[in-house]
Amino acid sequence: MNDLFDLASLGMNLPITDPTWIFFLVLVIILFAPIVMGKLHIPHIIGMILAGVLIGEHGFNILERDSSFELFGKVGLLYIMFLAGLEMDMDDFKKNQTKGLVFGLWTFLIPMGLGIASSMYLLDFSLVTSVLLASMYASHTLIAYPIISRYGLTRIRSVSITIGGTAITVVLALAVLAVIGGMYKGESVSSMYWILLVAKVTALCLLIVLGMPRLCRRFFRTYDDSVMQFVFVLSMVFLGAGLMEMVGMEGILGAFLAGLVLNRFVPHTSSLMNRLEFVGNALFIPYFLIGVGMIIDIRCMFTEGQALKVAIVMTVVATLSKKLAAVITQKTFKMRKSEASLIFGLSNAQAAATLAAVLIGHEIFLPNGERLLNDDVLNGTVVMILFTCIISSIVTERAAKRIVAEEHTGESEVDKKRKIQEKFMISVANPDTIQGLVDIALMVKHPKQKNELVALSVINDNNTSEAKEIKAKRNLERTSMVAAASDTPVRTVLRYDLNIAQGIIHTARENEITDLIIGLHHKSSLLDSFFGTMTENLLSATHLQVMIAKFLIPVNTLRRIVVAIPAQAEFEAGFLKWVVQICRFSRILGCRAHFYGTEQTLAYVRRIVEHEEASTATVYSVLEDWDDLLLLTGQVSYDHLFVVVSARKGSISYQPSFEKLPNQISRYFSNNSLLMIYPDQWGDAQEVMTFSEPRRVITVSTYDNVINRLYQWFKKE
Repeated sequence: MNDLFDLASLGMNLPITDPTWIFFLVLVIILFAPIVMGKLHIPHIIGMILAGVLIGEHGFNILERDSSFELFGKVGLLYIMFLAGLEMDMDDFKKNQTKGLVFGLWTFLIPMGLGIASSMYLLDFSLVTSVLLASMYASHTLIAYPIISRYGLTRIRSVSITIGGTAITVVLALAVLAVIGGMYKGESVSSMYWILLVAKVTALCLLIVLGMPRLCRRFFRTYDDSVMQFVFVLSMVFLGAGLMEMVGMEGILGAFLAGLVLNRFVPHTSSLMNRLEFVGNALFIPYFLIGVGMIIDIRCMFTEGQALKVAIVMTVVATLSKKLAAVITQKTFKMRKSEASLIFGLSNAQAAATLAAVLIGHEIFLPNGERLLNDDVLNGTVVMILFTCIISSIVTERAAKRIVAEEHTGESEVDKKRKIQEKFMISVANPDTIQGLVDIALMVKHPKQKNELVALSVINDNNTSEAKEIKAKRNLERTSMVAAASDTPVRTVLRYDLNIAQGIIHTARENEITDLIIGLHHKSSLLDSFFGTMTENLLSATHLQVMIAKFLIPVNTLRRIVVAIPAQAEFEAGFLKWVVQICRFSRILGCRAHFYGTEQTLAYVRRIVEHEEASTATVYSVLEDWDDLLLLTGQVSYDHLFVVVSARKGSISYQPSFEKLPNQISRYFSNNSLLMIYPDQWGDAQEVMTFSEPRRVITVSTYDNVINRLYQWFKKE
């Protein structure tokens, strides 16, 4: 009874201060706010903010805004900016950097002009107060970014433009804040102070941009543990934010810059990206949104001074100015109305720099003893934050739905059919190659492809044992874990067959597989061929596209993709498929794709890239004769991926010099990561393979015959 009484008395003492119950209630809000808001067809973000209003000291006073909200709130704020930089399509950003610059200037200058005028003539504020208030309108926070991420629109043009403009307007707004804050410092602020500030910020940005990539590349090549990689990435984010605060700027700029630097080391489809998004969206960002709601006092609008008038003016001016900036940007670059709505929705929310500015301005006292930003402005600001966040969430949600619908309507029937038919299968044999095989499957497939990945392990009936079965099951389990970390459905298949190649081919037919990915055979003796018996049988028995991969370094640390294409490859049935897949691979890794081939073949490649994957960074060089392949030894470095597009014997692009290819690769490119592609062909080689006659005759090339005879001759000697 005493325990029950104590528990009841604990529950009656509001606000709750026990850390356990505080964290429990926050988790309950994070859990149920999306459910309730979903039934009301209201964006989930608004539910977090409104929940914060209700439980805060200005609501029912259930929770106190203690240090946990300060800590997790700041982490969530930095996380939003970090994810914005991390998920940005850098190629598209570079392509639209001029548009981002223009939007950034418009979304800064228009709010500054309207803000200064409205503050001076409608609210009777001084010039300095009006300038600081206008800078608060100019800045914005990507509160609605999780909505964009949920709809899979993080890499479209309008989002890249908005993010680029966000960086520009936040920098300019914080520069205004730094200038005004410096004017009222206790000590005299000379021109040297501003020169040093600019110098320190510039030096820090160069340090992050030039030094952090080297550190990341070395770490990822040395350590492959998922937990260590996650912690390392977070440490880089807060290192950038902390250093930026040390030089006198806001940490959100450092977090955003760290996200841009880490962009190419964390592929969009990787398990590491999935972990980073999960932790942010599940805990840090909701904590920040709830904390924002807890500082909002709705009652002050009707009880104190000009708070209501100030709140109305601030909300209207901030919203109108952002709308004008989005519309002018749309008209300037002839964009769709849905894109303008998306830009407006993303850029309308006020939170991060706005809170920093109002809190700093509230703590600055003028010579007459008054605050630079009085209590009315403070209360009006938090109300403006609430309404701009609501408007931003609603507009962004609607715009995202329209854009998705427009993209779906604009797809041709050929594109839809191609996406539906795409299905990958990886053959698992070596546990060391699992991560690389899964990574390449996730990166070359269409980003909107929802078909499951099939992982196969085949055990030869003629040579089976309990140890091999255990090893095969462990490999499949590891494959499932690697793929599941990136939210990719995997179906594991353990098959017993008379022949490994036969087991792969029959499993592919049963599961309607379109692409096979296997690891490169490890040559165990001189008599052993480069590909191995299984791979040679597989290539001769199927017309499906086969990718043979060997990675010496982690995929996310590759700096360039070098592609060697034989003459007449454009006439193969699978030409379009592999070109598009290599472009996807290059774009996700954020590296350049360098194509080598004849002028005619490169013309076809260039046309496909411009039509299908225009945002891919590409270079084209002429390679007239396939016998000149060895000239590429000087072009392929250790951290490059060498892609060789080969062909099966009898196909259009097949050349007799292909017989020398295995020896050339093993001799001159042994220290390079390798991907060999055998494109789709017309017909069905599986028609000659039956269950009753599963074994096939291995085709041995003339080149291999010569090597074997020389080996036998030397052995006799």
